[in-house]
Amino acid sequence: MGAGLELCSRFYDDVVRQAIDLPHSAALLGRGSEVLGYDDEMSTDHNCEARALVFVPEGVELHLQVPQTFEGRTALVEVHTIRRYFLDQLTFDPDAELTIRDWLTFPESILLQMTTGGVFHDELGLQAVRDRLVYYPDDVWRYLMITAWWRVHPEMNLVGRSGYVGDELGSAVIGSQLVWNLMRLCFLLERQYAPYSKWFGTAFSRLSCGPSIGPLLRTVLQTSSWQEREEALGAAYRAVGELHNRLGITEPVELGVEHLVGRPFKVVWGDFIGALWDGIRDPEVRQVAERWPVGGLDEIRNLLWKARDRRQAVDSL
Repeated sequence: MGAGLELCSRFYDDVVRQAIDLPHSAALLGRGSEVLGYDDEMSTDHNCEARALVFVPEGVELHLQVPQTFEGRTALVEVHTIRRYFLDQLTFDPDAELTIRDWLTFPESILLQMTTGGVFHDELGLQAVRDRLVYYPDDVWRYLMITAWWRVHPEMNLVGRSGYVGDELGSAVIGSQLVWNLMRLCFLLERQYAPYSKWFGTAFSRLSCGPSIGPLLRTVLQTSSWQEREEALGAAYRAVGELHNRLGITEPVELGVEHLVGRPFKVVWGDFIGALWDGIRDPEVRQVAERWPVGGLDEIRNLLWKARDRRQAVDSL
């Protein structure tokens, strides 16, 4: 437990809990570096209050009087119902069944915020709702890995193709995009939600594969020629592919080196997409995966922040 979360837990135990005489739940969820466990000395310069989210039964109003500060920090209590809170954060009704549309439109960084942090007290079933969101269902997870591999495969040879005509800047940009996409694959392979950009690299370093794959990806970013970049990307791709095989997500996928359309650019490649597709059983997920472009939904989740907008986009597919 990080220092910020410990502070908020003490605030609840010492102050908030003493002021409530009805069944409730309490937690630290949502925004904030301390929710994710990444708070440090700099984090205290803004929005790092001693705070607690208190959840009360439907139809109950709760007006709490708490001190303005606690252990030198501004004190803050938010009062919600569980249903309204998750509707506001995810447009997810905890009383309803989770659907494929829900999973494909939930912002991943918000799912992380809803499932990390800490629950201090729970009489209303808050943890049970969090448990339902802990990670993607198996077929949705496989579909998202397919979309992630599709963002890698078509781009791998372009690092060489752009560099071949003297565009080292363009080659480097493509290389950096491929690094991000390979990192994204690692989160998926290890079944971990990825945070937003500020903490993306920090969270990656804490994956079990971070210490071994991270240096390979840094090498890609540090290269000065497309030939070196191509070689470094091949090593990184191979490492991510071998991670897939070690985890036993599908039958082992053979890795090889391809020269697309006879050109001289080397691309390490394995049919991870085909192997993952064979494992999808849910007909609704298969129907989505059959539509082109594969991966469009993931891009939509990044571009449209309001969940209702994303839902409309999914309905149009």
